[in-house]
Amino acid sequence: MKIKRALISVYDKTGLLDLAKALHHHGVQILSSGGTAKALKRADIPVIEISKYTNTPELFEGRVKTLHPKIHGGILFRRDNKKDIEEAKKNSILPIDLVVVNLYPFEKVTKQENITKEVAVENIDIGGVSLIRAAAKNYKYTSVLVDPEDYPRFIQDFESNDGEISDEKRYNLMVKAFERSSHYDWAISRFFGGEGDEKFPYRMKLIFERAYPLRYGENPHQQAAAYRLVGERSLFDARLYSGKVMSYNNFLDADSALHLIREFYGKHACVILKHNNPCGVALGKTLQEAYSRAYASDPLSAFGGVLAFSSRLDVDTAQSIGNKYLEVVLAPGYEPEALNILKQKPSRRILDISDLFVPVYPGDVTFRHISGGMLYQHEDPVIYDLRTAQVVTAKKPTDTQWRDMYFAMAVAKHTKSNAVTLAKNEQIIGVGAGQMSRIDSTKIALSKAKQNNFDTSGAVAASDAYLPFPDTIEALAAQGVAALVQPGGSINDEKSIIAANEHGMAMVFTGFRHFKH
Repeated sequence: MKIKRALISVYDKTGLLDLAKALHHHGVQILSSGGTAKALKRADIPVIEISKYTNTPELFEGRVKTLHPKIHGGILFRRDNKKDIEEAKKNSILPIDLVVVNLYPFEKVTKQENITKEVAVENIDIGGVSLIRAAAKNYKYTSVLVDPEDYPRFIQDFESNDGEISDEKRYNLMVKAFERSSHYDWAISRFFGGEGDEKFPYRMKLIFERAYPLRYGENPHQQAAAYRLVGERSLFDARLYSGKVMSYNNFLDADSALHLIREFYGKHACVILKHNNPCGVALGKTLQEAYSRAYASDPLSAFGGVLAFSSRLDVDTAQSIGNKYLEVVLAPGYEPEALNILKQKPSRRILDISDLFVPVYPGDVTFRHISGGMLYQHEDPVIYDLRTAQVVTAKKPTDTQWRDMYFAMAVAKHTKSNAVTLAKNEQIIGVGAGQMSRIDSTKIALSKAKQNNFDTSGAVAASDAYLPFPDTIEALAAQGVAALVQPGGSINDEKSIIAANEHGMAMVFTGFRHFKH
């Protein structure tokens, strides 16, 4: 159908003028109100104000603008229905063929702290939602645009078809319009109550949109797509400076790297992940030192891994990375010359996580899909409280050991359970991950340290959960590990304490378990 008359009423003015100019160029009459009409007039685009079109003023400080039979009748009447046509003529109702509306930013406003119900109420869009639903209902004759991101493609289709929009295009726009109005109503319902705690409502609606192209899933024979949770920021929003398109597995590893590197916010830190587990982590006086120490943790495992930094990547660090094979590099910004050095490896993916690199807050939530549903929980925002951690052995940790234990537990928190990590001078020297028994994880961590020529004498260990048996203590003590941090809480805690005392090892109970499945 050819578009002859359009109603435009938008809060977000992104792309407005380009769209309106294209419509005007093809002779489309534009109806508008409020700030949208003012923006069009400033751009010298002819516009008829809705209040003049309906001969009815805006009421109640703009609460009522478009709720009028000439507007909704023009949108809703069926162009092939004889009775509708007669009624439209009788009531001087002209067809409106395009509705362009985006809504008051209720979701954005209500995410701010201390928002009152009165402020929230004034950000509930009434007329806009009514226009969207009316146009979507009559999609056979009326096109509806609710997202500025759709304007360029719409303009292209509109101009290449001499002002007409295809049936298929109107149908697709209708589907998106109903999705938008549905999500808007859900956001309002959730803010004002619903059933259950605000963070865990009785009913939950999550809306996703396709965000990123994927060639395949975890394996080449699996089809896949990447979806963004509407309204939330994610790695899909990170700037990709160079390299191949991110893969399914790249995103999984990069997301794990992002969560771990955030533990070291404000420090010079580097983490290297492989298959969702850290293989190298270290702090340093400089970023370059942190990288060199992290890479030295396990150079063999670092091959083809994901590398993340806690601060803007500099030239010295980039030169140290050189041509090493690393799938993905993440950092909150890059010096221009450093970026050029990294780009010399053309397949290497380089992501800027400046907008995502923030501390974890107690109110953050996460969820995971299971067959037919999902598990939803608060993020794990702590490592442990140094003020309440309990020394349970005769030997007390030194200041250096306290520091290394906290560091080691930060890494264990982001390692698949069962997890045991070894650290020395804020450098990971061994990781045991994802084993069915804790003693196996311990043996792997010690083996990794030996494989990479680390002296475990005086090192510390962290266990993500309690020790069910004292065998872990025995294995660590045999290699000179001097201190262990663990949550405690096993019925065999006393046996582990006895074993630690017999070997002169310091042990601390934190009361915080960090299973990661």
